[in-house]
Amino acid sequence: MQLMLTVYIIFTALFGLAFGSFLNVCIYRLPSGESIVFGRSHCMACGKVIAERDLVPVFSYLVLRGRCRSCGKRISPRYPVIEALNAVLWVAAFLVFGMKTETIVYMAFISGLIVISVIDIDTSLIPNGIVIYLLVVGVLSCFFGGGVPLYEKIIGIAAGGLPLLLIVIASRGGMGGGDVEFAAVAGLLLGWKLAIFALFAAFIIGGLAGAVLMLVARRSGKTHMPFAPFLSLGMLAALFFGNNLIGLYLTAFHL
Repeated sequence: MQLMLTVYIIFTALFGLAFGSFLNVCIYRLPSGESIVFGRSHCMACGKVIAERDLVPVFSYLVLRGRCRSCGKRISPRYPVIEALNAVLWVAAFLVFGMKTETIVYMAFISGLIVISVIDIDTSLIPNGIVIYLLVVGVLSCFFGGGVPLYEKIIGIAAGGLPLLLIVIASRGGMGGGDVEFAAVAGLLLGWKLAIFALFAAFIIGGLAGAVLMLVARRSGKTHMPFAPFLSLGMLAALFFGNNLIGLYLTAFHL
């Protein structure tokens, strides 16, 4: 049994690394409208097509010591970090939810959170393509939803998107419409309880990060803070810990 578990973990990690490499392609190409299916990967500095031997996730970066084989320019360490992060979160999903069909849906959701967060950090935009992807994942969760009733998922759309929509209206554009769409489609997967939990966690994490930003803004002059990464962190917290924490809360207050 222990041997099989180890095999499954290694299998999940390897596929997570491979898919993480594809996430890097999505992060780079989606904002510019490039195809994520066609076109060979190339060096950002010299434009040379990257050989297949140099496309092995994480391993190739280490072998090349973080530099392009053709021109020697440094490759951003963000690429292997994203690959490794996706693998770690996929393994975590497998360990938490087990070998079930719904786990695959959750893995697809987690990968979408990584892409949407990094793109928002880079461009302050959330492409429609990634929102549609998360919507498809949310629809799939209606069939493989881990026991969450369909009506709770439908209510989750409003629970996730409506609070942010009200903030957009009240702040007159202080928050982007992409965040509203993101939270709404994620609410379809999470259901209304976890959607509310995710927003609550996102506001807490974002508030703490905002306080730190205010302290350093005096020196850097940078005050913009994308919200999608905090939404993603809140959704990850909801996915992995939300039900348990909500259960503890209800038990503590005898609700």
